[in-house]
Amino acid sequence: MSKSDTSTAPAVIYRNYTLAELRADGAVHVIGVVLAMGGSVALLSFMLDRTAMGPYVATTVYLVTLVLSMSLSAAYNIWPISPIKRFLRRFDHSAIYLLIAGTYTPFMAKSGTWWLLAGVWAIAIVGVLLKFLKPDRFDRLSIGLYLGLGWSGAAAYQEFSGALSATIVWLILAGGVVYSLGVIFHILERLPFHNAIWHGFVLVAASIHFAAVCSAVA
Repeated sequence: MSKSDTSTAPAVIYRNYTLAELRADGAVHVIGVVLAMGGSVALLSFMLDRTAMGPYVATTVYLVTLVLSMSLSAAYNIWPISPIKRFLRRFDHSAIYLLIAGTYTPFMAKSGTWWLLAGVWAIAIVGVLLKFLKPDRFDRLSIGLYLGLGWSGAAAYQEFSGALSATIVWLILAGGVVYSLGVIFHILERLPFHNAIWHGFVLVAASIHFAAVCSAVA
């Protein structure tokens, strides 16, 4: 049986996860936040006196969205069912759009695909507004928009291939594939530990993209 909050807007249905499922998902989130924060500090410190201002700023944008997304996801998923949890849901889902755009920022800046970078950020902002103005609606549509935005970089494959090494391009693709496969477990809500598995895929995919960014800017 599931629970929902008691606000007047459309109800958000939450599955009753077992204690083991909650602990597993919480552990994944704690690992994600620690790695995101530690990796961000390490990378920015390494780049400080070795990298030009442009790549440094682009990487900072990416790292801010990474830490923000991991932290908000942890706060939302760990928080008990309540109106506050529902409020955090808006931030968590909005941060996904920002992370997608943020992840592309260092690569598109390096490849000079500013037109696509502007488009990605514009769609991300629209997605954020949609999540705040129409919360708890169009969830399935949002998943499609996440995937579409995430794979939008395919439009700049030639530019990426010309400006980035083959290893970096393959890492970007691999991260996208892992994210996409993880969505399957996100949707399979009746599968035991589906949420922890989904977030495990997110953690692996984010780590792959972090490695790609490191290779591109360090």
